[in-house]
Amino acid sequence: MKEIRIFDPALCCSTGVCGVDVDQRLVDFSADADWARQQGADLERYNLAQQPLAFASHALAKAFLERAGVDGLPLVVVDGEIALAGRYPSRAELADWAGVIWRPGEA
Repeated sequence: MKEIRIFDPALCCSTGVCGVDVDQRLVDFSADADWARQQGADLERYNLAQQPLAFASHALAKAFLERAGVDGLPLVVVDGEIALAGRYPSRAELADWAGVIWRPGEA
């Protein structure tokens, strides 16, 4: 199974799903990430505000952040390669990278 690493921009908490003005994209992605983990995906998220050392110690994330800045986040790294930047992946993309079957309409 592929290793999926998500480098989030600075969020108020580990998922960004808190507070009074919650971004629906974060709600959806948080649910999709949980779903992928339940399917056995090796998926980790790193929050710039809470885990800056994860960015500094990951050569690809560090170089990306230096080049694109925080506006380029989120960054998705799959098996050590940039797979996506600037938006969160869909459930279909997560399923594809994780090698699991997902049919649209399934929870």
